Amino acid sequence: MNQPERRTEGMTSGLPKRVHVVEVGPRDGLQAESTFIPTDTKIELVNRLVGTGLQRIEAASFVSPKWIPQMADGAEVMAGIDRAAGVAYAALTPNMRGLEAAIESKVDEVVIFGAASEAFSIRNINCSVAESLERFAPVARAAKETGLRLRASISCSFGCPYQGAVGVDAVVDMVRRFRDLGCDEIDIADTIGVGTARQVQRVVEAAAREFPLASLAGHFHDTYGQALANIFGALQVGMTTFHASVGGLGGCPYAKGATGNVATEDLLYLLDGLGIETGIDLGAVVSIGDWVSQQMGRENGARAGKALMARKALN
Repeated sequence: MNQPERRTEGMTSGLPKRVHVVEVGPRDGLQAESTFIPTDTKIELVNRLVGTGLQRIEAASFVSPKWIPQMADGAEVMAGIDRAAGVAYAALTPNMRGLEAAIESKVDEVVIFGAASEAFSIRNINCSVAESLERFAPVARAAKETGLRLRASISCSFGCPYQGAVGVDAVVDMVRRFRDLGCDEIDIADTIGVGTARQVQRVVEAAAREFPLASLAGHFHDTYGQALANIFGALQVGMTTFHASVGGLGGCPYAKGATGNVATEDLLYLLDGLGIETGIDLGAVVSIGDWVSQQMGRENGARAGKALMARKALN
């Protein structure tokens, strides 16, 4: 796919030379969809994404189908995908039952989660932040004992739909707690997309005083159109891992009005323009974003993806 010539000389001064992209479309991107996506489509989505050079993919979620019906086929998805060497497949595991299912499905990484907001924790998983961490402690121990990579995600790190503002101290407290559980990586997540660039920088800098910056990841939703600006702000303070969702898929079933994750296509276009390496084929991701959007009967949420598809159609 032809792309416009883009000047990158001198643009990476003070920015990372390489960034790691975690594709969350098959899990976080699909979980809020009200119409059940066929298991074969989910499997094909994961397999297609692997062909782009992506090396980390959230492929499934082992949660109760009562709460997230879209993710009821996690085991079938993991059993059906074509495993590729060098690719790490992750799954959300909120409890021991979920962890056991993930282990049985041979995932490479398990993800636990908590909120920087008490109000969101209660609405999301029906317990306080402290209670949620008590629940995750045995999951974390068992994951580490099994040799699985353990990642934690901190929801509402920049704002909450129920309590409003979320302080930096609340995020840092969660970073410490997840660090003490033995997490290998911690995601700073803007679940409802309200963060702004300077706010992101303050939070990332504060979190990095408690946990290695290289092991922190940014997870940004684009509700207010700030996701790419927030990623650029995080890049400026040294963050090198970011989550994205092909076609801009996603939302949060517990945060009304929250739109999708930053689109993988848009993130890659930004990084390419900055001369930052990812090892991922933008053109291939663009094609997948177009395909999955058609499969779901929805508009493609990737601005760069739509623009590059339009350019391709003219050539």
